[in-house]
Amino acid sequence: MTSSSAKTKTSQILTAPSSSVHIVPRTYTEEETQKIEALREYADSLRLPETDPYYPWEARWLADKGCAERYMRAAKFKLDDAKRRIAGTLEWRREFKPELIPPEDVRVESETGKIILNGFDINGRPIITMHPGRENTKTSDRQLRHLIYVLERAIDLMPSGQDSLVIIVDYRSTTLRTNPSISVAAKVLTILQHHYVERLGRAIVVHLPFILQFFYKGISPFLDPITRDKMRFNPDLKELIPDDHLDAELGGSYAYEFDPDIYWDSLIKHVCFF
Repeated sequence: MTSSSAKTKTSQILTAPSSSVHIVPRTYTEEETQKIEALREYADSLRLPETDPYYPWEARWLADKGCAERYMRAAKFKLDDAKRRIAGTLEWRREFKPELIPPEDVRVESETGKIILNGFDINGRPIITMHPGRENTKTSDRQLRHLIYVLERAIDLMPSGQDSLVIIVDYRSTTLRTNPSISVAAKVLTILQHHYVERLGRAIVVHLPFILQFFYKGISPFLDPITRDKMRFNPDLKELIPDDHLDAELGGSYAYEFDPDIYWDSLIKHVCFF
């Protein structure tokens, strides 16, 4: 007989990893550590003046111990390349100001549950699940801002020692009309690969209908080899996500039922700075 806990539905999101998760911190050689420090010093030299309104947010981003580490890993420890990359992201963040996106400005994009931040994988990485079939708005900058908002919140939820996340794209009920265009997907991929470097731990695609396989062929040229290597199509999710964090609809025991108000209020309660 199935336990009642496995049957009980809940609308509360999971904001901490399963108790079964053990996170192993990254280690670096002495030479790699020296290069990371050199990049950190370079990035600090580019800081905005303290009189700039965005200075506290930029200082907070640069103060993240893993920031320089991620850019060095992305550049395969080539210092000049890492400098170019981190300078480009500083410029982008000053223009986009991702930390300052007001929740109410993007809340409408969350109302159908097309993008949900909820749960953690076996490595303690926050999970963002995308449901293209639940699209409720037309293509706009607000859609992109909502995705960036969710990415920032996922980063806020990362436990100590973990600095990447998982994205699951569930194509159930998706049609050609609700699927994002290749141009929109390319724009999103550009931001992820250039300005959230080393944040993607794994990308999982499930229930992809044959008619949409062309979509992945279309975006393939925009995927760098590292990102492409992190993609998995229809894997055994039970091997990647603890049972108590795997949605029952995907084979786990977590019987999550999306409620837009509970979801949004819970997200803000746990991670919002406003």
